[in-house]
Amino acid sequence: MASPTPLSPLVSGHHHHCLPSAVEELLARICRDKSLSPPDAIARRELAALGEEASLRILHDISAARSVKNLSGFIVYMAKNSPVALARHAEALSTQESACFSGPSSPAFTSNRDDSTACPLDCEMPQRQMASPQMEALGELEFRKAFLILSYIGKSSLESAISVGFIQRIKFFPMALFESEVWREIGHKYISDSDRRKALDWDSGKTHVYHCCVDLDGTYIFKGPYLQVTKTHLQRVLGDDNVLLVKFAEDMHGEKRSAHCIVSSTDVYHKFAKEGILVGLRRYYFFVFKDGGKEEKKKSPTSSTVRCYFVRMESSWAMDEDKPYILSDKLTHEARIIFMHAHMVSSLAKYMTRFSLILSKTIKLDIDLTSVHVKDIEDITCMDENGNIMYDEDGEPRIHTDGTGFISEDLAMKCPGNIYKGHCSIPGDIQKNLDGSGILERDSSSRQCRSCSAEPPLLIQFRLFKDGRAVKGTLLIDKRLPPNTILIRPSMIKVKVDPSISYIQSCNSLEVVGTSNRPKRTFLSRNLIALLHHGGVPKEYFLELLMNALDDAQNIQYNKQAALRVALKYGDMDDFLVARMILCGIPLNEPYLQSRLLVLMREEMKVLKEGKLPVSECYHLMGTVDPTGTLKPNEVCIILENGHVSGDVLVYRHPGLHFGDVHILTATYVKGLDKIVGNSKYAILFPAKGPRSLADEMAGGDFDGDMYWVSRNPQLLKYFRASKPWVRTAPRIKVTQTKPTQFSNTELESELFDRFLISRFKPSYTIGTAADCWLMYMDRLLTLGDECAEQKQLLREKMLELVDIYYDALDASKHGLKIEVPSELKPDQFPNFMEKKYLDKDKVYESKSIFGLIYEKVKSSQTEDRPSNEIWQLPCFSLEKTSCLESWKQHYNEYLAEMRQVMSMEHDSKESKDWMANKVIQKYKQMLYGASEFEESNKELDDIFNEALAIYHVTYEYAKSVGTAGRCCFAWNVAGRALCMLHAKKQSQFSSILCLSSVLREVIG
Repeated sequence: MASPTPLSPLVSGHHHHCLPSAVEELLARICRDKSLSPPDAIARRELAALGEEASLRILHDISAARSVKNLSGFIVYMAKNSPVALARHAEALSTQESACFSGPSSPAFTSNRDDSTACPLDCEMPQRQMASPQMEALGELEFRKAFLILSYIGKSSLESAISVGFIQRIKFFPMALFESEVWREIGHKYISDSDRRKALDWDSGKTHVYHCCVDLDGTYIFKGPYLQVTKTHLQRVLGDDNVLLVKFAEDMHGEKRSAHCIVSSTDVYHKFAKEGILVGLRRYYFFVFKDGGKEEKKKSPTSSTVRCYFVRMESSWAMDEDKPYILSDKLTHEARIIFMHAHMVSSLAKYMTRFSLILSKTIKLDIDLTSVHVKDIEDITCMDENGNIMYDEDGEPRIHTDGTGFISEDLAMKCPGNIYKGHCSIPGDIQKNLDGSGILERDSSSRQCRSCSAEPPLLIQFRLFKDGRAVKGTLLIDKRLPPNTILIRPSMIKVKVDPSISYIQSCNSLEVVGTSNRPKRTFLSRNLIALLHHGGVPKEYFLELLMNALDDAQNIQYNKQAALRVALKYGDMDDFLVARMILCGIPLNEPYLQSRLLVLMREEMKVLKEGKLPVSECYHLMGTVDPTGTLKPNEVCIILENGHVSGDVLVYRHPGLHFGDVHILTATYVKGLDKIVGNSKYAILFPAKGPRSLADEMAGGDFDGDMYWVSRNPQLLKYFRASKPWVRTAPRIKVTQTKPTQFSNTELESELFDRFLISRFKPSYTIGTAADCWLMYMDRLLTLGDECAEQKQLLREKMLELVDIYYDALDASKHGLKIEVPSELKPDQFPNFMEKKYLDKDKVYESKSIFGLIYEKVKSSQTEDRPSNEIWQLPCFSLEKTSCLESWKQHYNEYLAEMRQVMSMEHDSKESKDWMANKVIQKYKQMLYGASEFEESNKELDDIFNEALAIYHVTYEYAKSVGTAGRCCFAWNVAGRALCMLHAKKQSQFSSILCLSSVLREVIG
């Protein structure tokens, strides 16, 4: 890469016109930031003639301009039209001419791309006076309405699709009615039903997400807005409508692209990065991207996990006039500075990894950060027995406190409880019944779960954006701290402050990602089974776990405890409907409940086949460091529901693959800890003593939110023998990396977008490949006897190499590394339990290890679909009033027709069909409740119950006629919550309680 000329001093040949030092410094900064050549002698002469004050005013205006093609020409023009020059020469230029060179405040401003080779006319914003009447009319709507129209016209032109009169007629319609009218007028003509955004909770306060899909030919369409519960720091600061999720197509018409096509599409996509994307009269520019990893892949297996976001930088729309906007008059790199000083990271590879922290799904703490004292404290270094500091392979001091700090009690009390990945992990009514004492309530303003208990969370996983600094990690409650205090360590600071721009105001915020929550039921994984079995736990133990789990799964339809446990486990599938039905006392043999339990049983069989075996006395806990400093190197402190745990425990961190990643440690009581954390619960505290952090010994773990598997299971402790912890077998690969500050702004934008394209279109599969190869070798290793010592040693060596590759690949993006699995480490065959269906039969062998035994046992236990039982109705649901029966018969027939249409969409994905089906159900919920859900309804309870019973009878009569219990779904999907409350009311004196105490006692014990 050529050295960026803007960073070089002005050439001496231009210095014959002496300028004040302040002017010279500002000139140099403009040249550097905008990648421009220094001004020529004529421009310097004009500045010298104006004097320092007037020159600085001109240069500040130029610095703020979005597009500067010729610095010298711009200076000359501005100088000749400055107040000083006008007073001297009594000259003035026309407003039209001035607009050609005006700053961003002009209606005809140009692109913010500071590339001197770009054609300014290509990047100019459409002027209001040149826009079509339809486009101007859109500008008078609120943005989500304008966007909905643009999304409903597909690739058609706005002018040919819609009239000004129609836009003005529906301008003030409520959003639900607005959408209905736009769909009727234009939507059904230009887009498929699956792309319709028919929401009934437009004004629920949910986040609006706006999509743009870019094709290889350079065209693009809009989709949305989509509604979701979670929100990011980026959306909070800019507003939902100023953030655009952009999806770049990988292929056209389902065909794989050629190498030539890849190059061509790169050029097309770079054009969008350079010139932005027009949404009406708004222009959005590339801003940030993030790879969502496994979590995103689970949500949408067929689409890319990489998300790219553009943000609004410019607008000529009426809706944006006279509205303050935080990115007004800013270039892209200046816009990023208000979030954090990301250019201060040590390498370009870390730039977007750190900046994408603004995309974490979080809950913002409602506190005034100006009154919070954020203080820095030192990390605790690792030392040997003689007090010598220990260093890692890179020569850096090892530390015990990587990623964890402290928070005062008053601030911790303001943190919501039961938060997981930025939202409440279990619905409030379910959590209330299970806790028995109602520890959660709904905050009507934030709609987030809040702890009503006396104790705040023990640990808070957070993001802190303050004065340009970005901090991530966990905060341990410390009752000793003075109010409004947070203590952070150097290991938590991911982006440092640039002192030279400390005067620029940042968008400060303390955001919560998660809290230390009560552990759910814990399951083993194939990797953990492998390590435990290799460590001495006999296969018979795992087979016993399997048989118990199979019994449970097959008893789901007959045992309330097993049924409720599984219903809660898969609550996300049905909004906890099955759990609600059980908790309100509906008998397990109820036809629809039986059909749903059968579905859950199949899900259980699927996960058991993958080795996810339930195991008792095991927990997943968030980790931190002992604040008292009393724990010994092999000790931990574990705080559960009933306080501290004592005795030996096994501790492991996912996704560990090394034989020594499972540790045997001693859990002990820490005296004086209660004075620091009070009665807060649910965490594991590691020692701050020893030559190496215990967390680091487990797959390179730390304390920025990592969860640790902890086991007190006596059988596992009886048999397991630990191996030596992981130590890298070879030094980490090092590459010379360029710092962001070594690039000009134009070069930096290009480099960042290149990295997005690589992440999006050339993703690394090393992590998955290394894990698969390791598991295959482990499968062989576990079946070899002692007589095969040499072969086992060769397998172990290969596995250790794969472990290093796997751990390096996990952090490769942050270190600028490209990690690959060598061909000599890739096996020729894979075991059948891995279900690699794309392999030829001769590439698959039948596993004889514990994995193969589990796989085959579950397969043999899976039964064919059972015939539906007789469909009958609950006696307590007799219909007393028939006034609304006929209307719901008509609605139900309409529902059946709509669902048939959804299911008949041949080219739509399952995810798309599920989404459409959910929207149909939401429509009828709105009819019943007059709101999106039962709890939000203002209708009289008796009216709701009468209609719910009518729906129940209509649905069950139809299900009887076709002999399928699954057809009862309409009643429960639409009126389920009302029916559950009605059933509980008819069975108990305590009509306000959804869960019968008798059922709760039976389940909880």
